[in-house]
Amino acid sequence: MPLHPQARDYVAQYPSDLNTDLATIGPAEIRDMRGLDALAAHRGPMTKLPYLRDEQAEGVPIRIYRADPGDGLLPVVVYFHGGGWVFGSAKRNDAVGRDLAIRTGAVVVSVDYRLAPEDPFPAAADDAWTVVRDIFARPAFYQSNGSVAVIGDSAGGNLAAVAAWQARDAGLRLAHQVLVYPILDVAMDTPSHVEFAKGFGLDAEEMAWFARQYAADADPADPRLSPLRLPDVSGLAPATVVTAEYDVLRDEAERYAERLAEAGVPVGLRRFDGAVHSFFVLPGLFDQAVEARDYVAERLRESL
Repeated sequence: MPLHPQARDYVAQYPSDLNTDLATIGPAEIRDMRGLDALAAHRGPMTKLPYLRDEQAEGVPIRIYRADPGDGLLPVVVYFHGGGWVFGSAKRNDAVGRDLAIRTGAVVVSVDYRLAPEDPFPAAADDAWTVVRDIFARPAFYQSNGSVAVIGDSAGGNLAAVAAWQARDAGLRLAHQVLVYPILDVAMDTPSHVEFAKGFGLDAEEMAWFARQYAADADPADPRLSPLRLPDVSGLAPATVVTAEYDVLRDEAERYAERLAEAGVPVGLRRFDGAVHSFFVLPGLFDQAVEARDYVAERLRESL
C-alpha cells in the first residue's frame, strides 16, 4: 500500500530519526540529545493512575504502574522502551507505561536499562533479564499472580525477545511476548533494509549506527544480540509480532514470526500497512498506534 497519509506527513517533517551527520555524533552529543524530545506532546496522555512508583530490581531502575486501585494480585507486563539501545528511558516513555496498565489491567514494569555507548552489549540485555528474573523471584513485591509477559518496541523488542528465550532456558514460563517492530538481527541484510533505506523515518544508515554503539566488538551472531540467530526457538512463549510496512526492520521481524510458527510456537503476526517505524509510541500522530495498542492489549489479556 502507499504510505498512510499520517505517515507521509511524518516523514516529510522527520525524514530520519536523528536528522544529523552521524560522523559528528560522539558521547557528549549523545548525552545532550538525550534531554531533547521534540515528539513528547505526541506520546499520549499522562493519565493519572492510582498507583505509580519508582523502584529497583537488583539495582536496575524500574517504574511500576497499576491502574487497578485494589491490592489484589495481578498479571505483570514488563515493558522495554525503544531508542536503538542509545536513547530513551522509563520517564520518556511514561505515557506508554500508563496506557499499557490501563489497557491490559496488569501491573506494568517499565525498565530503565543501561544505554550505549557508555554501557555497550550485553548491558541492556543483562538488565532486561535481571528484571524478568526478579519478578519471578519476588512476586509479592510486584503484586504478581505469577503470570508474566514481556513487551518491547524496536530495541526494546530485541530485549523482550532475548529475555523470552533466557526465561525458557531458565525454566521460567512466560505467558506471552510482544515484539513491536523489533530489532532481531544486526546483520541488517534483508530486502526491507534496502527498500526503505532512506526517507522513511529510521534510515538503514542510522540503524547501523545504533547497532555499532551497542554491539561494539560483539559477535553479530550472538543470539543475545541477534535473536533471529537463535538455533532453537521451540518452546518459546506465545508471541505477538507487530510490523510496519515501510520499516527497515520489517523483514527480520516477520521472518522471526515465521520461525516461531514453524517451531510450533503460537504466534500472531500483524503488519500495519502504510505505517513507518515508531508509529506505535506516537498516538498523537498516528491513528494506527491506537489500533495497534488495542490489538496488543487484547492479545496480552487473552494470554495473561
